[in-house]
Amino acid sequence: MGAIAMKLMSVNVGMPTQVEINGNQVNTGIYKTPQTGKVWLSKTNLAGDGQADLTVHGGEFQAAYSYPVEHYSYWEKTLGKSQLPYGTFGENFTVSGMLEDEVYVGDTFAIGDAIVEATMPRIPCFKFGHKIGKPDILPTFLASGRSGFYHKVIQEGYVQAGDKIERLSHDANSITIRRALGLQKLEEGDMEALQHALGIQQLPPLLRQVYQQRLSLLSTQTANI
Repeated sequence: MGAIAMKLMSVNVGMPTQVEINGNQVNTGIYKTPQTGKVWLSKTNLAGDGQADLTVHGGEFQAAYSYPVEHYSYWEKTLGKSQLPYGTFGENFTVSGMLEDEVYVGDTFAIGDAIVEATMPRIPCFKFGHKIGKPDILPTFLASGRSGFYHKVIQEGYVQAGDKIERLSHDANSITIRRALGLQKLEEGDMEALQHALGIQQLPPLLRQVYQQRLSLLSTQTANI
């Protein structure tokens, strides 16, 4: 699907650390550093990596986070910064050839010795805005569609920068990560689109809950017209 070869450009990890945001000490795991050599990917995360708030990050459906390297030039221009380092967006995997409109919910990929499944878009929190010095960036980030995406780990294994990435399976009935983001956060899609999405077998519980809520709301609005 992607013209560019899929490749793992960088593996980035970091343990939660304390930072000051608006006078408050906040625990965050968004600071990730590129790693050399092989890194073990388990069912829950990468070795040496951690998440501060497990209610919104981590867990089975958010074990690792990929961000397309193709977006770096866009953000460098938008933010007025040069040569942003890999891991800037808090991603574990900086990847090439895996854009949000080419990767589908439920697609599985071989990376190194591991197998992962694309699950859902990443919705950033205020800590990301603080990290890059733009507290008001979140609406812009979402509207750009450049969300990156989370993975579920199907098979544990070692991964390292330079590994090629191979798509193993694809459900033609599924939706792209970009479409999933639109239905989740950008008020895109109608009742039919939501019903279609809810029929996807691999849809993560969080998206299923959000889509069902939106569908109920639209149904109520339609009934009241």
